[in-house]
Amino acid sequence: MHRVNTVLSLLMLLAVGLFANGCAVYDVAVEERNVGEYANDEKIAFLIEKEFLADDLVKYMDFDASSYEGLVYVVGEYESRAQVDRAVQIAKSVDGVRSVTTYLLPKKADDSCGTTDNLQLYANVKNLLVQDKNIWSTNVEIKTVQCNVVLLGIVGSTAERDKIIDYAKSVPEARSVKSFLRIKRKP
Repeated sequence: MHRVNTVLSLLMLLAVGLFANGCAVYDVAVEERNVGEYANDEKIAFLIEKEFLADDLVKYMDFDASSYEGLVYVVGEYESRAQVDRAVQIAKSVDGVRSVTTYLLPKKADDSCGTTDNLQLYANVKNLLVQDKNIWSTNVEIKTVQCNVVLLGIVGSTAERDKIIDYAKSVPEARSVKSFLRIKRKP
């Protein structure tokens, strides 16, 4: 059974790579996780987000799910506490999820930070990471919520993690920076 799951994971990864014009294949090549872990995490995030879309309570919410070695992060905005509780319940129900961590802010009708501001903030942080040749920027997932930066991923060292956080904090539009970056040293 494990062999079948591994083969299916590899096939899923290959299909994603073909549809993403090679981006996923490159991501795995520089990724701190092995191919099986990467594929499992992509599957977990996909299944959670699929359930978010199908759920009447959370489907209109702006939730994103990411998984790193089964540790799931749900990032976004909510209108009610019930939506948060339901999103966490959905995430926990997916096979392979070891824990769920949230970074969720209440929606603000009058927030001065809109979609364009969040996209610009994302681009500014990503640009800084890409320019630094000592950082594997593809290992870092950047989320922006109400002009707050959330950093997710697995990096190779404390120095790399700290540099990434410093770059995000240096962008003037960032109201705050929350790091969920994990360090995984290769043997």
